[in-house]
Amino acid sequence: MKRRTLPILLLSLTLVMTGCGSKTDTENTTDKVEQSVENTKDTENSGVQTDSNTQVDTSDMFSDRDYKTEYDESKSAVITLTGDSATCTSDAVEINGSTVTIKDEGTYMVSGSLDNGMLIVEADDSDKLQLVLDNASIHSESSAPIYILEADKVFITLAEGSTNSLSNGGSFEAIDDNNIDGTLFSKQDLTLNGSGSLTITSPAGHGIVCKDDLVFTSGTYTIDAASHGMDVNDSVRVTDAAVTITSGKDGIHVENSDDEELGFVYAEGGTFTIDAQGDGMSAGAYMLITGGNYYIVSGGGSVNSEQKTSDSWGFMGGGMGGGRPGGGHGGRGMWEQDSQSDTSTDTEDDSTSIKGLKAAGNLTITGGNITIDSADDSIHSNMSVTINGGTFEIAAGDDALHADEILTVTDGNINISQSYEGLEGLHIVVSGGEISLVASDDGINAAGGTDQSGYGGPRGNDRFGGSSSSNGSITISGGNLFITSSGDGLDANGTLEISGGYTVVCGPTTGDTATLDYDISGVITGGTFIGTGAYQMAQTFSDSEQGVVAVSVGNQQAGTELTLKDAEGNTVVTHTPDMSYAILIYSSPEIVKGETYTLTVGSDSGEITAN
Repeated sequence: MKRRTLPILLLSLTLVMTGCGSKTDTENTTDKVEQSVENTKDTENSGVQTDSNTQVDTSDMFSDRDYKTEYDESKSAVITLTGDSATCTSDAVEINGSTVTIKDEGTYMVSGSLDNGMLIVEADDSDKLQLVLDNASIHSESSAPIYILEADKVFITLAEGSTNSLSNGGSFEAIDDNNIDGTLFSKQDLTLNGSGSLTITSPAGHGIVCKDDLVFTSGTYTIDAASHGMDVNDSVRVTDAAVTITSGKDGIHVENSDDEELGFVYAEGGTFTIDAQGDGMSAGAYMLITGGNYYIVSGGGSVNSEQKTSDSWGFMGGGMGGGRPGGGHGGRGMWEQDSQSDTSTDTEDDSTSIKGLKAAGNLTITGGNITIDSADDSIHSNMSVTINGGTFEIAAGDDALHADEILTVTDGNINISQSYEGLEGLHIVVSGGEISLVASDDGINAAGGTDQSGYGGPRGNDRFGGSSSSNGSITISGGNLFITSSGDGLDANGTLEISGGYTVVCGPTTGDTATLDYDISGVITGGTFIGTGAYQMAQTFSDSEQGVVAVSVGNQQAGTELTLKDAEGNTVVTHTPDMSYAILIYSSPEIVKGETYTLTVGSDSGEITAN
């Protein structure tokens, strides 16, 4: 952006000082301003607020029968698989060689193995069926081992202690008008539950394909697929399950091109371990996570951030600008458009998106333990992202948290060990939570328009040949933020307002960087702010209701303690930065405009008057 550099008071000292400090470095600071939480922290299972205008009713996500894993063996039909054929005790089951077709509702117990066969469900569209897999193994060389063609809903229950498997031989050949391209293929609603395990292997297609709603309420699942681990039309809904996915494209891909309200992910529990060459979890509509454990590696992880797609790992962006039109920082890889289109195609373009959690609509997280190592953004929405709780460990090749519109954090413990930019959105609102982030560019960036970059592209920033539209905003009213950035600390292409919370920014002394960077205004009315970084492009707050100390201290090295005391000798703050720096910007409710303070850096001291 075009910087409007404000004058900074000069401190005539010969000092040796350091960059940003940790939480313990600021223990001598007086009481922090209480966090003000303006957004609802609703972690109940219904009415979870995703933004100011939209609520998701989760009361009917699961039926009572979705949880039912019991069955009466005496009233169940028994299907015994015998290698190249099968036997059954029910007239509702037709057996033709190694093809077993179920024609009526009821409960069916399946055991044994088929070497090259299929189990097909072709009942009435009002029928509900339960398939109980009890040490069943089905392999099909050229189709889906289980193919659910017609029914109202099918429940696959894994018998207690059982080990089950479904596998495809490496090709899918048409047997009817449907394009069967998954090892477990269902055209109808499908629920998976039980206390056994199921392994799904698909060397030529998707693991699970469901053209309706896919539900998990229990069970252990291992999916190894050349394409998507799960490819679902309407929704994936999870209360509890242990799911491990290795996939050549997205781990979980949900999209409905005909109904914008469908194509969503809802998870309130379970454990997901996903290693995806595409996105970890991708929703064409919204994504809502209220609990569970998530361990996601996408696109080979942040170490592969230079790649354009999962089909070109290791392709480095080189030269000035790192492959970006207009120049820019090097080493970021090839230009890549990143718009809603990358969530809505089931073609080779799917592999161009390598994010952790991605939604074309709103993405809301209210709880859970989430670990993501992504080549691109770790948490991304083409609309808004809301974090109302949860614990996060994130390493991102691009943005850690990105929203094209509003990015809101009201609660949660967020640790970002690596990112290009930590938090990015058109409007960023932080009212609570614990956020610690490391960024190779800006710590928090309010982009003045839709970010259309995967690793590069027009960000509305004159560093990359564009221009700022200055309609973004950063608003901090609560929470604890610890930002270590190699670019700007807080970069608002528009306005910056701090009214509460506790914010520490540690920036470098080299490059075109600033601790604070805003286009229109930077206002502090409350809270505590401690910032260190470069002097050349430095800005201080444009307006304040509390005092601000802004001082140049020369080029200082990391590791030297600084202390600020009032006229009575009381310590206001002690801070030990971790990076070299040339300025200090400090404001808190204790700082009074016009009052004189003594700043000590190492063994040298000087007086300064607060603005």
